[in-house]
Amino acid sequence: MTTKMTYYPGCSSEASGAHLDKSLQSIARTLGIELEPIEDWNCCGASVNHIKGGHAPTTAMSARNLAQAKAQGNQDVVTPCAACFLNTHYANEAMREDKQVYEEMNEALGAAGRSYDASLNVRHICEVLINDVGLDKIRESVKKPLKGLKVAGWVGCQTVRPHAATERGGNFDEYDNPRFLDDFIEAAGAEAVDFKARTNCCGGSVAVMSPDKTIHLMRDILQEAQERGVDCIATPCPLCQTNLEMYQGAINDKYGTHFDIPVVFYSQLLAVAFGGDPDGDAALNQNIIKAPKIAQVAK
Repeated sequence: MTTKMTYYPGCSSEASGAHLDKSLQSIARTLGIELEPIEDWNCCGASVNHIKGGHAPTTAMSARNLAQAKAQGNQDVVTPCAACFLNTHYANEAMREDKQVYEEMNEALGAAGRSYDASLNVRHICEVLINDVGLDKIRESVKKPLKGLKVAGWVGCQTVRPHAATERGGNFDEYDNPRFLDDFIEAAGAEAVDFKARTNCCGGSVAVMSPDKTIHLMRDILQEAQERGVDCIATPCPLCQTNLEMYQGAINDKYGTHFDIPVVFYSQLLAVAFGGDPDGDAALNQNIIKAPKIAQVAK
């Protein structure tokens, strides 16, 4: 049985997070989820848009995506990106709960011949995997367990905050000590190490604009991972993945460290464990710091 969901891939899916999108599409097919992209979707503004764009324009960007999704049916809207989820979920809930926001957004949408009734559910794909698919089905789909692979599950700060433990967020995990990522890692047959930095912030979009203000945050995450002797770090967040992988050279230059730790997406681990091609399905060839052991242990 296949479940259709309306998919908001977000901007990173076409650039720095393309390997998240590709591996997620692969595991979704295996798990019986059909991801139908929102037609003509636009950027949600992420966190950067709030700096100059302002609150109302940022909300309107997500409202437009929701109007596009509604035109395709009543399926739940899912996204793999923490920032996309926060912005889209916020816009949806604000339109549900605040009549003034509802009217303002529909006035803005009306200028483009669109409207939205705030009737859809907006969900993070990790919540869907926990609540709809379930860990049992994920385990049953594993054909090549990643035995011997040591992984640090790094959730980051946005995926579980502030909605994970709320009814509208699916009640799928805790804010301060989330376990879902470790569950995915262990379902894939790998070892999830005890990782105290699991919810540490990497600096987010600030790291993109002012890395000098944030690389100490990333150094701390990498330092614990190195001390744990991991083969890779796994994360659900595209910006987290980009930052922690991209800035290792700069961190080494500033602090005299020697980090060279692969940073992958949980979906890449699952795609390989499900028997997919390491490059064609898991898109491991798109990582800057390669993680050859993932494919090696799956043979």
